Amino acid sequence: MDMTLRWYGRKFDTVTLKQIRQIPGVTGVISTLYDSVPGEAWETDKILALKNEIEDAGLKLLGIESVNIHDAIKVGSPDREQYIDNYITTLERLGQADIHMVCYNFMPVFDWTRTELARVRPDGSTVLAYTQEAVDKLNPEDMFASIEADSNGSILPGWEPERMAKIKDLFAMYKDVDDEKLFANLKYFLERIMPVCDKYDINMAIHPDDPAWSVFGLPRIIINKENILRMMKMVDNPHNGVTFCSGSYGTNLENDLPDMIRSLKGRIHFAHVRNLKFNTPTDFEESAHLSSDGSFDMYEIMLALYDIGFNGPIRPDHGRMIWDEVAMPGYGLYDRALGAAYLNGLWEAIVKSHR
Repeated sequence: MDMTLRWYGRKFDTVTLKQIRQIPGVTGVISTLYDSVPGEAWETDKILALKNEIEDAGLKLLGIESVNIHDAIKVGSPDREQYIDNYITTLERLGQADIHMVCYNFMPVFDWTRTELARVRPDGSTVLAYTQEAVDKLNPEDMFASIEADSNGSILPGWEPERMAKIKDLFAMYKDVDDEKLFANLKYFLERIMPVCDKYDINMAIHPDDPAWSVFGLPRIIINKENILRMMKMVDNPHNGVTFCSGSYGTNLENDLPDMIRSLKGRIHFAHVRNLKFNTPTDFEESAHLSSDGSFDMYEIMLALYDIGFNGPIRPDHGRMIWDEVAMPGYGLYDRALGAAYLNGLWEAIVKSHR
């Protein structure tokens, strides 16, 4: 297991590589070319510049999150071929740069959905939160404005202004796409890219939909054990795997997280481990990573990862905003550093107790 932190790059992140390097047990980062446009092929020199900057700081670039997928691929429009070709070129260049894990998602329109980015918790920290009641009252076109107001001036992944400016067009693109068509388009995409993944040993790690149910009537397919096993079988290649995000799968309380992990032995290429606190089944807020602060048993989640022999990159996911830090919501330094230390402590205890 390699403990990492997500890092958006020097131009976009308030957290520095120097700070990440000082978190005990964190050996690498997961990063991306944050100013890239979905559908374009990444340039080799930009990939190498990012990798060299990280390595010069004493860390390793242990994966990319994300190489975003153009909507033409998701809806299966005729021009998808050029965008898949560009994606393959990007994968080739990543493989040539000795980068072997790519996190991505197949979510229509919204990469993730929250109704609040700064809900105040009893301890005074602020967190990302979601209530279905608020979504039901909201026009999708107004979603960006509600998110932007709490963004602390950051450009949030999946909520880029230029993308949200086209939200009516995006909804129109997906009007005839249901779960079955989205599955078919995902299968087509994966079958096209698996040869380059095999050549360069690149693990594709799909991120679950967040939350794990339909929002604004859009299809959502990476939401539960049944669907993820279906995906594994429809393209049965070890490079076709998952990012196991406890906070995304965990939005649906019917998902048994440790059981899901154990059902995916050999196919979890990346792990996001975080906790949620539920007020009702459709009203949840993100919490500290500690089990007692939320609704998940974090020990059992880490134990399940140990039991399947997980040895890939892992990271604490969204943290609280604490100690007056101002940063991209969910991606400050302090609470994620506490989360990394806590997860490392659980892992050490599990490893020693099983010797």
